Parts: sequence; structure tokens; C-alpha cells
Amino acid sequence: MNFTVTATNQGNDQLELTWSDGKTSKYHYIWLRDNCHCSTCYFPTTKQKLASAATIDDHIAPKNVTVGNSDIDIVWNQEDHLSTYDFHWLRVHSYNPRLIPLSKKLKGETELLSRQLWQVADIENDLPQVEYSNVMNSSEETDNEEAIKDWSLKLWKYGFCLINNVPVTPEDTEKLCEQLNYIRPTHYGGFWDFTSDLAKADTAYTNFDISSHTDGTYWSNSPGLQLFHLLFHDGTGGTTSLVDAFKCSQILKEEYPDSYELLCRIPVPAHSAGEEKVCIQPDVPQPVFKLDSQGNLVQVRWNQSDRSTMDNWDNPDDVPRFYKAIKDWVRIISDPKNEFWYQMKPGQCLIFDNWRVFHSRSEFTGKRRLCGAYLERDDFVSRLKLLVLGREAVLDSI
Repeated sequence: MNFTVTATNQGNDQLELTWSDGKTSKYHYIWLRDNCHCSTCYFPTTKQKLASAATIDDHIAPKNVTVGNSDIDIVWNQEDHLSTYDFHWLRVHSYNPRLIPLSKKLKGETELLSRQLWQVADIENDLPQVEYSNVMNSSEETDNEEAIKDWSLKLWKYGFCLINNVPVTPEDTEKLCEQLNYIRPTHYGGFWDFTSDLAKADTAYTNFDISSHTDGTYWSNSPGLQLFHLLFHDGTGGTTSLVDAFKCSQILKEEYPDSYELLCRIPVPAHSAGEEKVCIQPDVPQPVFKLDSQGNLVQVRWNQSDRSTMDNWDNPDDVPRFYKAIKDWVRIISDPKNEFWYQMKPGQCLIFDNWRVFHSRSEFTGKRRLCGAYLERDDFVSRLKLLVLGREAVLDSI
């Protein structure tokens, strides 16, 4: 990779690089020194820093800059410390401005984790599915995780996935959960096996109709994934719906931009207080739409049932605007174009991304037995990236 590099004017605090595609990147000297990966500053075995940023001189600057064929050597004016920076690493971590990697390979790897936002017509005739036996025969021990990779990628791409031909037992369903990830314990327990007997004071333990929602808006860290298996039902109803909330948020932003902006901004308090010894609330109430620093949607938190009294408004004029935004939002997520109804059945599990896909359940009659679990999202995303991108590409990003 050919490019030129020049230091900024004497007395400035940044190094400027000019890349072969004509783009430029600026790096603060203190940032470069903090990210030295020599054996004194960084432990490669654990991928952890050894040096403290607090010890870096405020006026750190290069005494000498040497451009090689694939890296840059900098000798610093503090302790004559030598740091070496790989061109590829510098390009990947360019922050002023952020740049698309020059590497076609890295671009392709990034595209592998693209998501497909959907409406009913997009997925009803081609649902993401995997086979239980394939998933269970895939493991790290045999160095064959292709089936788990396929499962994880479908779950990430569409926000949900069906698993077919699962033995109709809670024990086998629990093993299926553990094949993907760790089960998250909560006040509902770890792995659930329940009926509509109000064993827990939550509407999930009734036969009521439950509108589209995400679980756990009352936790600071909402569950990442959720898996259900209908073990038995001798009545009618109980149909499940799925909604791609990311697609719906896109529609809201286009059609009702003021409502979208408000749901990105107004914090919505929530609670779980049905159990006598439980009253869970998030440390900091979150808005319906959680965005990252670039304005990209990361999570949708939506549960009408668990919303607490909203009596803390920075601007009281936002009250009627908020209720209008709710109406605009519900109109979209309940549109038949966006709400996919599916009858769960014994032997087929459903897993979905609780940060992206809403689920609901229609009222039902008869006895209905369900089992399932919450799974941690961070661990799932870690495994997904390692399986799809490979460890080398993942380490490029840290």
C-alpha cells in the first residue's frame, strides 16, 4: 500500500497521513502514544494494555518519524520511547475522519454482517430456518461449527430464526439454548418451563392477548436473545407475531420524522413489580430508540405493559407530542404489512433478537405449556463475529 506521510507544523499536536486514495487522516500524538503496541505497553497474549495513559506527557511529540514499507516508527520525546504503527491498523482506526478501509477483504468481511430489514412479504415464503440435528452436531471440540455459524448468521441477518425437529422436551430445548450461548438467569429463573397459571405475576403467565413488545425494558441491560418452544397446547389461539422494529423505525423516520426524533430522545421509565419481593427498574430510563454515536439504531425498547408513570419531563410541551408519537408508532408496528403472524408448534423452536424484533401472542384457550430462556447478546455477537469474520478480522477492530 503506497501513501505519503507528513507531520503537521512545528508545535502542533497531530500527525497527518495522506493515503494512496487521496484521503487524509489526523492522529493526536497523545492518542498514538496511548496506542503503542510494543511489549512494554501491550500484552499480546491477553490483548490488554500494560501502560497507563495517565503517565503520558501532555506535550508528547515525536523526536523522529520514519516511514517504512508497511509501518511507521515514531521515537517520542518522552523517554525516547519507540512505537511502531502498521499502515493497515492506522487506516482501520482512522478517527479524524472515520474512513472505509482500503482493504477489499475487510470491506467484504463487513458486508457479511449486513442486516436484512423486512416486512411480511419479504420473509413469509422463505423463513430463516435450521435443523436441530445439524446444530447439535456442530461444536468447537470437533472444529466444525458451520451449522452454528449458519444459525447465528440467519438470526443476525433477519432478527429471528426457527429451529426444526427439536425433541419435544424441556431438557433437549435447554441443551439447544446452551449450544448457542449462556442462559441468563433472572427472577423468572434460568431456563423456564411454564403454563398460564400465574406462577409468576406477569401477563406472560396468563392466557391474555399480549401486544407487540420487547422483554425486559425494566432492566438496565435488556435480554439480548430469547428462545421459545411450545411443548403442548390443547386449545385454540396463542398465535405468535413477529415485527422487525428496525424496519418499522425506518418507516417512522421517513413518514413521521418529528415522532422519530422524540422517541429517540424521551426516556421511558419501566418496572417489574408484580412479584411481592421484586421491584426492578433501570438505573437510567432509556428512550424507545437507542442510537450509537453515529446516529445508527442499536436497540428498540418497547413494552406498553411495563411502562411506568411518566412524571419527569424536561419540557411539559412534549407530553402531547409523546402520545402522538406512540400513536404513529403503533399504527406502523400493527400494520399487517409489518406484523407477521405464525403458529408455533411442538418440535419447532423460535429464537429472536430481543433488541430488534417484537413478539406478541394472541389470547388462547386450553392448556398451553411453553419453555425457553434468555441468552446474553454480547456473548452471541462475539461468537457470531468470530465464526463469520474470523479472529484476525475481529482483532483488527479493537
